Amino acid sequence: MTQRLLNGLRIAALAGLGMLAPAMLPAETLSDALVSAYRTSNLLEQNRATLRAADEDVAQAVAALRPVLQWSAGYNYSRSDTTTGSSARDLQTASAQLAASMTLFDFGRNRLSLDITKETVLSTREALRGIEQNVLLSAIQAYTQVRSAAEQVSINENSVRVYGEELKATRDRFEAGEVTRTDVSQAEAAEASARASLAAARGNYQIAREAYRATVGHYPGDLAALPKPPQLPKTLELARGTAERNNPSVKQAQHNVTIAELSVQAAAAQRLPQISGSAGFGNSEGGRQTTSAGISLSQTIYSGGQLSSLHRQSIANRERARAALRQAVVEISNTTAQAWAMIDVYRAQIQAYAEQIAAAEVAYQGVREEASLGSRTTLDVLDSEQTLLDARASRINAEADLQVGYYQLLLAMGLLTVEDLKLGIPTYDPAAYYNAVRNAPGTSVQGKSLDRVLKAIGKP
Repeated sequence: MTQRLLNGLRIAALAGLGMLAPAMLPAETLSDALVSAYRTSNLLEQNRATLRAADEDVAQAVAALRPVLQWSAGYNYSRSDTTTGSSARDLQTASAQLAASMTLFDFGRNRLSLDITKETVLSTREALRGIEQNVLLSAIQAYTQVRSAAEQVSINENSVRVYGEELKATRDRFEAGEVTRTDVSQAEAAEASARASLAAARGNYQIAREAYRATVGHYPGDLAALPKPPQLPKTLELARGTAERNNPSVKQAQHNVTIAELSVQAAAAQRLPQISGSAGFGNSEGGRQTTSAGISLSQTIYSGGQLSSLHRQSIANRERARAALRQAVVEISNTTAQAWAMIDVYRAQIQAYAEQIAAAEVAYQGVREEASLGSRTTLDVLDSEQTLLDARASRINAEADLQVGYYQLLLAMGLLTVEDLKLGIPTYDPAAYYNAVRNAPGTSVQGKSLDRVLKAIGKP
């Protein structure tokens, strides 16, 4: 009775431990990997900071349109000796001054500078958008490479097992006098080659795991099957049209053209006059007060040819930017067409490899049967097995390439974003920081608003 009670307690305890054991973690999906890469990428953080620095250029350009207010204070001490025998004199003076200055009219130079910095911000945003999409594509490549490498390891492990069985069978047949020592050596060589291939596959798997960690932010666990292919355009022309309108490199080049055109206007405006105003108030020791105000007009008449050179240089830069835009459209159109073509290639390869595998499996089974009857050699069996292994490995690689190819097409079209992929996570708002600093805030309420923005984007 006591033993039965003890056994019952043991069973209850084991059941309780089973209930307390953590549930099996679900397999990591491609979406999980993309979210992790987006949240942990140092490259994204680097370029987000670059964009915030460009936002500050706008604030500085706005500040150039405003008056500058400065104060100064001074203390002077001097001692004078005379040659007439009279005593030396000590002089001490103190003063304080408040001065203001402002550019009243400069024929649009500062305004053009502000417009240039705004376009630079837009260009930098497109650069960030391109980097975000490259980060996501790298995560997709890392995900598919880990899955592909794991499948290659599985295939090679099975191959080692099969070659090991074949080697054992060949040795048994050699002991029975059915085959020669050459057959045994061939089986041994094939088994050793299979083990070498397995070692290489395991090494590639470890390399893929490290690449995954560098891209996604952690080592891969159990990876889920790849999701359904993303929705793609029905024709190449539709894909090209979207890419030429929406690709970040094209849109960045468009903003760069605008920057270059504004720079030509700014260079021409450097030759025009500038009107400045100033005002000041001073208080010296002894109660002496001074008040001043003035206005000045200035213009560069001759600068040794520098202004003319700057104007010509800006025109050359404008032509370069326009050519770069045209080239960006050509390159992205070509990239889109290549991605489209490679998807068709990978699909055809997968179909062909599937047919090759089916035929190779039949051939392998047939060769093994014929070898057991003595009409085939051990080398024939090994060659047939290697053909089947190569076909399976090639299909795995083609399937991985096809998955990446889908997303490479989306990248070319500018649609490989968190929003387009519907990852369902908060994204970095490139306009939030800009809106907080574009009017060049100091402290006070605007400064507190800026602090809230920095906290929202995760900055101290």
